[in-house]
Amino acid sequence: MSNIQEHFSKLALNVPEILLPAPHVNLEKWAVIACDQFTSEKEYWQKVDEYVGDAPSTLRLIFPECYLEDTDKEERIKNIQSSMRKYIEKEILKEQERGFILVKRDTAHSRTRYGLLVALDLEHYDFTKGAKTLIRATERTILERIPPRKAIREGAPVELPHIMVLIDDPDKTVIEPLVGKKEELKKVYDFDLMMGSGHVTGYMITEPSLLENIAGALEKLADKRRFKERYGTEDVFLYAIGDGNHSLATAKVVWEDLKKEHSQDPGIMEHPARWALVELVNLYDTGLNFEPIHRVVFNIDYADFFHQLEAGRDFDKIEYFDNPRDMFKEIERKDDTHSIGFMAEDKYGVLISENPSSPLPTPTIQNFLDSYKSSHTNISIDYIHGEEATMKLASKPGNMGFFLPALDKSKLFKTVMVDGALPRKTFSMGEADEKRFYVEARKIVP
Repeated sequence: MSNIQEHFSKLALNVPEILLPAPHVNLEKWAVIACDQFTSEKEYWQKVDEYVGDAPSTLRLIFPECYLEDTDKEERIKNIQSSMRKYIEKEILKEQERGFILVKRDTAHSRTRYGLLVALDLEHYDFTKGAKTLIRATERTILERIPPRKAIREGAPVELPHIMVLIDDPDKTVIEPLVGKKEELKKVYDFDLMMGSGHVTGYMITEPSLLENIAGALEKLADKRRFKERYGTEDVFLYAIGDGNHSLATAKVVWEDLKKEHSQDPGIMEHPARWALVELVNLYDTGLNFEPIHRVVFNIDYADFFHQLEAGRDFDKIEYFDNPRDMFKEIERKDDTHSIGFMAEDKYGVLISENPSSPLPTPTIQNFLDSYKSSHTNISIDYIHGEEATMKLASKPGNMGFFLPALDKSKLFKTVMVDGALPRKTFSMGEADEKRFYVEARKIVP
């Protein structure tokens, strides 16, 4: 395994010792969705809590972001870290043989996608704009979002990943060959996900020849000549953060602090916190769809808001529609204008910018909302996955929803290489219930 590890180290990867729940654990109660989902829908998380009850669950190991503004933050973090230690001591979490896990995810939307659970080397990651590292952020990192995550990770014995990282593999050479061999692999979990969110199956990959094949395929993706031909640059960009940008940024900050604190320790570079567990997904997986992330503004004065819109220069005109179907049809127009849909109670329309300064519509609306919020401190803005959830929130008095078109995923790597990280909350990989569920873990202390 040591030779294989050396091979992977050049590719910013590590073959991890993954922790999985013990055989007696009810996996449907164990696995919960990523903590940054349903942030404005506490009722979702309350239903999860009721369903889980006293059973072992990753719900006790994460901090759902809908509770971040509550007053019991410190107590929650303390309980999370205590539960992590308890699950290890009582062997609710059990260490597996070193290997990767091939993840097969069937969703409630009849899509199947595949991923590969690996450990990424944070030494090859930089989330700042203009980074030239192998691992790069696709969206701007909001530094203010790191402290609560950091407070959890710094005192945590384990990490649980909801991070999904994209590879640009149009010829399907890394993950897809494993799919054809999955029946030969050891199945380590296979169960339905709660709340009607589909099904997930995991296959352990420990066979040296398969690991070497993965390394060889990634090595070809990282070949400088290939990159020069494909993108016109030799600054190889192998991994793009798709989901969990702030979680990986937190892992990086914690690792850099740890390095600095133990700079005299010759063994610090082998500390397990140097790596972070993530799921690699091929950008060209047929089960991977890029969905827009919409906006909902709360506590808005409609008359004042539309007055500001009409008086400003951000949008050239406003068109109104009788139903949401026509609104959504308008915002998916393929031309150089930016068309952003809106809903206020039962009113529908589209904001149109005919000569936008940005190539993407997200900054067009985000810049306006940020400016408006700076002079209207009583409002708040949330970022919502899924049209249905956005419409539900926008239908309530005092709320207003904004709908963005989807990003063409084939342009992602090129856009990030040319323009740097995209504006925050530009895209989502699938609908809310297609996000990664917490199943696996990894120790991040020696």
